[in-house]
Amino acid sequence: MPRAALLSIHARVEGTEPSTWEDPSLVQLWGPRFNVFVIAARDLAVFSLGTQSDDAKGRQRAEDLAARLNAMLGGGRMTYGEAGLALGVHPNSLRYAAATGTVLIRWEGARQSTVWTVPPPEMDARDARLELARRYLHVYGPATPEGFGRWAGVGLRYAVAAFEALRSSLTPVQTPVGHAWILTSDEATLRTAPGPVAPARFLPSGDAYLLLQGTDRELVVPKADRRRALWTPRVWPGGLLVGGEVVGTWRRADAVVTVQAWRRLSGAERHAVAAEVESLPLPGVRGRIVLRWEE
Repeated sequence: MPRAALLSIHARVEGTEPSTWEDPSLVQLWGPRFNVFVIAARDLAVFSLGTQSDDAKGRQRAEDLAARLNAMLGGGRMTYGEAGLALGVHPNSLRYAAATGTVLIRWEGARQSTVWTVPPPEMDARDARLELARRYLHVYGPATPEGFGRWAGVGLRYAVAAFEALRSSLTPVQTPVGHAWILTSDEATLRTAPGPVAPARFLPSGDAYLLLQGTDRELVVPKADRRRALWTPRVWPGGLLVGGEVVGTWRRADAVVTVQAWRRLSGAERHAVAAEVESLPLPGVRGRIVLRWEE
């Protein structure tokens, strides 16, 4: 969700404001697994063409739907519900057209997404897939083809093919949960001792740091009961980071942020959490943000 993306940016970039997610350098699209992604506009090809089906029938379906949508809109914009009705298709099927790199959206989380079309990216789909795999390895590594396939929604066979194509630039590693791969260019960074970390950060549901699947989650949250609390069967809560460690979950209702810590936090840690809450750039919230501890 775009407003979750805002909090993800805030956790990493100083000076983030409530309107930062609307910066012209960013765009929204239905990206990997047809989820809404906020990405750098220059990366549109990677996060769209990189998810494109390798099946000829699937590609043709996406391209035909994108062409019909472009012709119908005629340079205009409308909600995806209206667009689906005008084309005689279920609105959700428009997500398939996003893999062509020609469909952008705007979604605030409450209303229907607005859709429009743009010229196709000047990038080969295979190159986009390989770059998407590189991005995944850089952010989530050590990683496996299985993890990449689930994250990108491209299927195991195509994920394995991408890792094979990148083999010369990968290094095999052993992790607590099994064999995996890293980008060889990242090895020096991974071997470097950790530097100073932020006292506290609120990572929203779906943040890249938490968007893991299967056993990979054990690398971030070793205890099973805590993993179940963070990655629930329904809507995920956010993750609370204290000193670089996930130590609990949080949820927000308007101006009230409720935190459930998994361990007793020191006075200094609780102070850091309170200070971070007050700094959250929440759009539409008037007055002071209230922190509530759930014991």
